[in-house]
Amino acid sequence: MCAWLARACGGEFRFAVVDESGKPLPCRIHLKDDAGKPVRPKGLPFWYDHFVCTGIAELDLVPGNYSYEVDRGPEYLLTTGTLKVAESGAPSVTNQLRRLVNLSKEGWWSGELHVHRPVADIELLMQAEDLHVAPVITWWNNRNTWTNRALPTNSPVRFDGDRFYHLLGGEDERNGGALLYFNLSQPLDIAGAAREYPSPMKFLAEARRQAGVWVDIEKPFWYDTPVWLASGMVDSIGIAHNHMHRGGVLANEAWGKPREKQRFPDPQGNGFWTQEIYYHVLNCGLRLPPSAGSASGVLPNPVGYDRAYVHLDGELTYEKWWEALKAGRVFVSNGPLLRCRANGQLPGHVFEAAASQPLEINLDAALDSRDPVSSLEIIQNGRVVRTVSFAEWKRIGSLGKIKFEESGWFLIRAVADVPGTFRFASTGPFYVEIGPSARRVSKASAQFFLNWAKERTKQINLDNPRQQDEVIQHHRAAERFWQKKVVQANAD
Repeated sequence: MCAWLARACGGEFRFAVVDESGKPLPCRIHLKDDAGKPVRPKGLPFWYDHFVCTGIAELDLVPGNYSYEVDRGPEYLLTTGTLKVAESGAPSVTNQLRRLVNLSKEGWWSGELHVHRPVADIELLMQAEDLHVAPVITWWNNRNTWTNRALPTNSPVRFDGDRFYHLLGGEDERNGGALLYFNLSQPLDIAGAAREYPSPMKFLAEARRQAGVWVDIEKPFWYDTPVWLASGMVDSIGIAHNHMHRGGVLANEAWGKPREKQRFPDPQGNGFWTQEIYYHVLNCGLRLPPSAGSASGVLPNPVGYDRAYVHLDGELTYEKWWEALKAGRVFVSNGPLLRCRANGQLPGHVFEAAASQPLEINLDAALDSRDPVSSLEIIQNGRVVRTVSFAEWKRIGSLGKIKFEESGWFLIRAVADVPGTFRFASTGPFYVEIGPSARRVSKASAQFFLNWAKERTKQINLDNPRQQDEVIQHHRAAERFWQKKVVQANAD
């Protein structure tokens, strides 16, 4: 915490942020006056309670007391301070940001999948958050940046050597929830679509005709999730999502499937409900990597607050980032930086063994966090099977071993000790295949989605019979898919 006495001349104030070598460092600044009102400087990208700058911000401040936080994402230590601006003088303040860790040197590269900020600002926003990959949502339901404009021909854009953004990200968000689309050559023609018609499946099928497209289920609790999963046409699912905020949570499921609040109380209930649904997905033998997105520009988050790190060897390229995510070499986070290996392998790895041959797997972890973390949890087939205290992990340098006698999956989770929000990290899943039943399918989890699919089908009630038949066919197909999963289940 730094305290400064500043004497302002004509309201001019120079706020500087430098790295450890003394060079200006792009960053995000939360600056508030004595009443708690955020300062919104002219000419700098601002959202909700913060602005970003190249490392130098010329501010017009009235005399008074101010508090500030300087941030650059979870790989940097947070810097805080106070200012007292008086009547005379020509002041400036310089803060130094220090790195907590440099994950790109370990082969981990950050990205996020839900950015609603102006295209003109995206490069500075990414620099200020030390973010490496960020497709930008430029079309969303009836809004389309490219209406009456030529489509960009330079996507993806590379800058700073190792930062990439794509200009044609899109979102179809209606009654069943939201699907995010990436790497298309042009927007989908969804303008004018009603809340239930046409079905999102129509546009999903259209997108799949383009090579290289990526489709993300934006949050697991959206009501059409069982339909999208059954289609086999989605690539990832967002478990670090926009209801998880830097300063709190959006403690509801919007118009998605609500949680039981007795089982999942506020403020962290939405986060744990999100993860339980994802665990049901994995329990059904479906292998989707987790993703992350903040929805900055719509909800209060900064760009990159909810982010995914993927691991790759060698030089980062835009295409390699997506390939690593598809392979499951990922962890998601909005705070703790949790890197794990199992028998030396990264998340996404499939361990194989012959029938009746148990597998014992050693778990190693690296964890850096600005917030306290009391423990790390090992999740096996959807259940916490071991909790390792932070102190024990630091003492022995390992998470111990996990044993499998039949097929399944596991991942590692760390939830920070931060009241009022859900700040966590989760690895992508590791998979285990033992004997002929290569994928474990839980009857309870399949029934969970079958019941959900039937519930959603009952919500489809269009006045036009033709439209009703067209939409309902996708829900009936999902019911058949999940019913088949129930019958084919090989685990409770």
